[in-house]
Amino acid sequence: MSTPERLIESTRELLWERGYVGTSPKAVLERSGAGQGSMYHHFKGKQDLALAAIRRTAEEMRASAEGILGGPGTPYERVEAYLRRERDVLRGCPIGRLTMDPEVIASDDLRAPVDETLDWLRERLAGIVEEGREQGEFPLSLDGEETAATIVATVQGGYVLARASGSPAAFDAAVRGLLALLRPAR
Repeated sequence: MSTPERLIESTRELLWERGYVGTSPKAVLERSGAGQGSMYHHFKGKQDLALAAIRRTAEEMRASAEGILGGPGTPYERVEAYLRRERDVLRGCPIGRLTMDPEVIASDDLRAPVDETLDWLRERLAGIVEEGREQGEFPLSLDGEETAATIVATVQGGYVLARASGSPAAFDAAVRGLLALLRPAR
């Protein structure tokens, strides 16, 4: 792995663990094993490196979600597969956690890939809900955008509840509850 790649990957991990403020250049260099000054050789500074790391995380999150949401199955089955996919629940969402970071939210540049990813996810889910409505799987009274926002809020809120309790049980309960509400009548 090249030095810039090691720096980006180390920054991604540190952002997930510690947030922007807790991700010091020294910590990035220690984690990456890169030499002193290499960060500034490849990036303009901490914010430039963090932006590259956040963009990479956002791209991977979208690709992972699309692999499930664009996969086989009915609209309900795809939403269920997305909600039940394997996650490191107690670590939280690497993108969602950035919304709690005041430095990220205060920066239009750093916030942009976070906002774009959450927007993309809501739009993708809304399309699947609309598809389910058209196929008669979901009731016509179900609004695609509102339901998509509920799905994203359940996942993000589930992470918060799980982290607060120290157990993934709260996340799992939120997912089961939402799926019970969405489950097509048979």
